[in-house]
Amino acid sequence: MKRLYFIVAALTSLLALCPESLSAQNIYKQDFLEFWEDCNTHYAYFKEQGINWGKIKEIYLPATDTIKNKYEFTCFLEQVINEFHNGHISLNQNYTTSNRILPSGSDVFAQKKDGSYFITDIRLGSKAQSIGLKPDMEIVLFNNEPVEIQLQKFLPKSTTNYTFAMYEYALNMLLAGTYDKKREFTIKKEGVLKNYSPDDVIVNTSAGLLDYKILDGNIGYIKINNSLGNYDLIPLFDKALDDLANTKGLILDVTETPGGGNTTIARAIMGRFTNKELAYQKHVIDEKKYGTVRSWIEYVVPRKQTYKGNLVVMAGHWTGSMGEGIVIGFDAMKRAKIVGTKMAGLLGAIYGFGMKNTGINFQIPGEKMYHVNGTPREDFVPKYLTENSEETYIKALKLLQ
Repeated sequence: MKRLYFIVAALTSLLALCPESLSAQNIYKQDFLEFWEDCNTHYAYFKEQGINWGKIKEIYLPATDTIKNKYEFTCFLEQVINEFHNGHISLNQNYTTSNRILPSGSDVFAQKKDGSYFITDIRLGSKAQSIGLKPDMEIVLFNNEPVEIQLQKFLPKSTTNYTFAMYEYALNMLLAGTYDKKREFTIKKEGVLKNYSPDDVIVNTSAGLLDYKILDGNIGYIKINNSLGNYDLIPLFDKALDDLANTKGLILDVTETPGGGNTTIARAIMGRFTNKELAYQKHVIDEKKYGTVRSWIEYVVPRKQTYKGNLVVMAGHWTGSMGEGIVIGFDAMKRAKIVGTKMAGLLGAIYGFGMKNTGINFQIPGEKMYHVNGTPREDFVPKYLTENSEETYIKALKLLQ
């Protein structure tokens, strides 16, 4: 009996010496299960993306037993998020070792072609553009290592049947880089290898909420500078459009809106281009708990003086979320010619959630978004399709001349 007492006492003393490590392991498991359940209940695109969420739980849950701190847990969640292979799922917590997110943190868009990796678009005004990186350049190495072997970090662990979307996500996440390391691209052009280090340069990114001007031929131009979530944009846009009211045509440039925004600002912009209510996008929520679906069409309502000239809307790889909503909206309203590349393809409308123990918040798409003709927003392609951002601007001008 005494021996049993001493064993119990010893165990009690041991637990008293290391309660933090034991409780830490528990809180990370609890938070992962909370994360998993929130996604299971609210994530809107499991079927469309072919994600086996149950299998992902089986793969990742055992690892929570070995997580020792919040940093390790954040790195773990970042890996889990790669299973979604889309930039609209993110954490509010990151570290210098974290990867930049897509499309906001990228300035190069690349694709795999015939077994090699090529730059297909460059973000205008970016570091990548300033050092001379251009479309059609072949990437031989990234940070002095072959691209192919580095993609495994970003490809899903829950499948080996990788889709084009999975590879594209992995490639562009890799090329966006981490906050703590400078990127180096080894480019082959005309048989010659050359290294480019975009993070060695500094570019001016202190743009206002928008820019506007009158181009040759009395063509107006308004560029939204990633500010579709800032309500101050509305009066600034009104002033810009009023100043350009007498132009024969207008280019609305939303190629630099990777951060998304909100529908109030979008409707304020679109409301200046119609004199009657028009449908601009469709929302669908799968109410899984009840086995019901909620679906509705959202409308643009006329606002202030209507701009009556011809309109061209520029879109591109850095047109994200609400920027994409504006593009499909103008197309649905039949009010503009849409020119550009395929857009960022960010899934749905995002909802925010949090984990109770670590306090880490995350966002996931809980609402599907559609063009009013039924096309999923992420699949929309401009009628006037271009290869890259520079070509988009040239084509937009031609459409108004």
